[in-house]
Amino acid sequence: MAKGEGGEQSSNASLLNKPVSSDGITLARKHEQRNRLSVCNKICYAIGGAPYQITGCALGFFLQIYLLDVAQLDPFYASIILFGGRAWDAVTDPTVGFLVSRSPWTRFGRMLPWILLSTPLAVLSYFLIWYVPPFENGKVIWYLFFYCLFQSLQTCFHVPYSALTMFISSEQKERDSATAYRMTVEVLGTVLGTAIQGQIVGMANAPCLPRPSDIIAGLNNSAAGFNSSDSVISLDHTKAAYMIASGVICLIYVLCAVVLFFGVREQKDSCRPRSEPMSFFQGIRLVMGHGPYAKLVMVFLFTSLGFMLLEGNFALFCSSTLGFRNDFQNILLVIMLSATLAIPFWQWFLTRFGKKTAVYVGSLAVMPFLILVVCVKSNLIVTYIVSLAAGVGVASAFLLPWSMLPDVVDDFKVQNPTSTGHEALFYSFYVFFTKFASGVSLGVSTLSLDFAGYFTRGCTQPDEVHLTLKMLVSAAPIVLIFIGLGILYSYPIDEDKRQGNRKLLQEQMDSETDSETDSAELANMV
Repeated sequence: MAKGEGGEQSSNASLLNKPVSSDGITLARKHEQRNRLSVCNKICYAIGGAPYQITGCALGFFLQIYLLDVAQLDPFYASIILFGGRAWDAVTDPTVGFLVSRSPWTRFGRMLPWILLSTPLAVLSYFLIWYVPPFENGKVIWYLFFYCLFQSLQTCFHVPYSALTMFISSEQKERDSATAYRMTVEVLGTVLGTAIQGQIVGMANAPCLPRPSDIIAGLNNSAAGFNSSDSVISLDHTKAAYMIASGVICLIYVLCAVVLFFGVREQKDSCRPRSEPMSFFQGIRLVMGHGPYAKLVMVFLFTSLGFMLLEGNFALFCSSTLGFRNDFQNILLVIMLSATLAIPFWQWFLTRFGKKTAVYVGSLAVMPFLILVVCVKSNLIVTYIVSLAAGVGVASAFLLPWSMLPDVVDDFKVQNPTSTGHEALFYSFYVFFTKFASGVSLGVSTLSLDFAGYFTRGCTQPDEVHLTLKMLVSAAPIVLIFIGLGILYSYPIDEDKRQGNRKLLQEQMDSETDSETDSAELANMV
């Protein structure tokens, strides 16, 4: 090992001391010019990230409440669907990552064909998730099948799209800038997902049902939260509203995929030959054997788990515990709008103070509001204020993990210059661990509601349900975020390390360019 490290250091030293010819300078300038992205390219690339967030936000915020109150599944079966879909989604990520890494280069690239071909079936399966079939016995199989199918097809879109970051430009500055565009559009996508799904469905909320204990206690409909204006709205209206919302989202999905395909040019990866494809377990050893990557995955795992628990249960918390049955979609919209507006701030903050500092500040900033929302007595105005402030912290959770991943991939390239073509593996395993754990968390949270005695479409819920929801949207996310920040402390890639890797990679590319030039001159002489 020491010998290998010494060889690498001497190689890097030779790169630093190598004289640069005027032809080399000219080629380097042409290389830099070729890798500079226009604003149009960055916007088209960023638009490709919207479908994942629009559908993910709609599913994350509304699928649980849809399965419980509209499809009227038992919470136990709903937990099986949520866990099964997420777990299957997690397994497909490294599988697709391997297939993408083995894909041959086409005239459209290696990543873009995956994106285009997966889109038609993905939108069809997504639409069928929000359709209530006209039979009872097979409902669980229906939702589990189409949820898993959609997750698989969306993975065929999102893994190549994520890895595309490394192929739109070899300039780290350009990739960081494109990532900022992407994160802005993705958070905007969450706003669209929340607005489309929430506002359309919110206009067709079926009336709640009093629990048997409420009837025995003599509570009338108005005391239980029943509004006479809801009497004209049936459960069929709510089902139709969910299908209309899913149809609109499917149309946006297709448009974004088309813009991405025709608006982005994928650059062929390095002129060096790609390494041989490896097995699943070889891939795990490769990516998890890289220390900075393993630590970043663990940080992302725990912090994203916290935010996913909040996302998956917040709609139920607002409608059941806070009593805002007719306003929860607007509260979710405020959070996402605030997060969208905060993305440029976090982009400026990370360039000014560094990415690690930005993660600490952004994650810690959301905690007081997670505590406040469950401690303050139910008040709509206070809830809106808390949601507005919490969105600023949510924005950092969207931007920073994906902004840090290219730095880890660059660090791997510096330390392993002969191992190339594995970018898709890093991105697929990055998503694998978080999705699998989030599936466990969502399944457990829905199962916890079952044990607490959740009453489907109930105007009121038992005290145990209210306590469970408070734990799921406040205490559990706070603990998970603190664990993630503790791991982040030992994450080794700071700004100095990042800039050093950038310089070494640029020198490696310049060296390869010089070699190409020498080979061309020799061929001309011959």
